[in-house]
Amino acid sequence: MSQRQSVTEDQRRRARLIWDYHLMRHELRPVDAAIGLGSHDLGVATRSAELYRSGLFPTLVFTGANSATTVDVFPRGEAVHFREHALELGVPDEAILLEPNATNTGQNITFSRNVLAAAGIRPRTVLLISKPYMERRSFATARKLWPGVEFLCASQPLEFDDYLRAIGDERFVLEMLVGDLQRVIEYPKLGFAIEQEVPQDVHAAYESLVADGFTGRLIDA
Repeated sequence: MSQRQSVTEDQRRRARLIWDYHLMRHELRPVDAAIGLGSHDLGVATRSAELYRSGLFPTLVFTGANSATTVDVFPRGEAVHFREHALELGVPDEAILLEPNATNTGQNITFSRNVLAAAGIRPRTVLLISKPYMERRSFATARKLWPGVEFLCASQPLEFDDYLRAIGDERFVLEMLVGDLQRVIEYPKLGFAIEQEVPQDVHAAYESLVADGFTGRLIDA
């Protein structure tokens, strides 16, 4: 395996601006259902279980097949592994619905909506549980694809440096932060998400990190 370039303190500082922007900081309250969005981060399932046990929702959908970043970690699919982890943490099987086919965030939302409808659940309020830096993109996607529903966002309450340590690969996290922000910027033009204002300092941090080579998660735009 090739040597991965280290991350400098200045790059971490710029990435922290993007991290802070991605967090929606919604005040949590009871909702009709929750959706745990599949990813490389099993902390999503941990947080989903915590919030279920706190009584915020009666039904939890885990959604996600695999991506290039998860197939080795979760070989049977993100949603399947997330469900198993939540069961281990005390969430009852009857509270969990499984959506094992989505391969992008739009499908996460649309397929989860279909799974809920098939179970006779048509929620008016939904909690989206994701990686911390995916909160804003998941919110923008859901608002576009599922009108008439109020969405709240949640993730593990970790500080940026703590999250870097938890994942164990700083460059990977920075590339994911940059990639998600690119999608926040570009997806509204493609009809995939609602438009959101990006502060000038956040946009400048994004452009500088792209220039520094943190491009592993960028799409052709």
